[in-house]
Amino acid sequence: MRTLRGVRRLARFTAFGLVVAALATELTKPEAERTWEGRVFGVVPYDFRPPTWQRIRDAYWNPNSEHLFSDRVFGVGWALNLYRAKTLMEGAYSRLTGTRPALSIRMTVRSEGSGDKPDVVITRE
Repeated sequence: MRTLRGVRRLARFTAFGLVVAALATELTKPEAERTWEGRVFGVVPYDFRPPTWQRIRDAYWNPNSEHLFSDRVFGVGWALNLYRAKTLMEGAYSRLTGTRPALSIRMTVRSEGSGDKPDVVITRE
């Protein structure tokens, strides 16, 4: 129990330190050069810009990326690309069970002001 408490304390201390380091990095820059995004120590990504739906979608559900982890939309650290995690788990499951991959169901986004329901496309990947 003590070990778990120590690990939690270390994780909180590390996260707080990374946030402070990211803010210090931006605040030491001249005001005109502040972008509020970058990397702490050249490794850990940070982004303090207001999130947009497109950036949220690109971070958490990006079929075009082969990376499992992407930069977070807001804050310090990484986000999990759920689409990539899904494909990795599907592949592992099909190898484990010896079955064919499942059908992929994709929904297209409807245009603004359109009262129609989105189209559903079923494909085999």
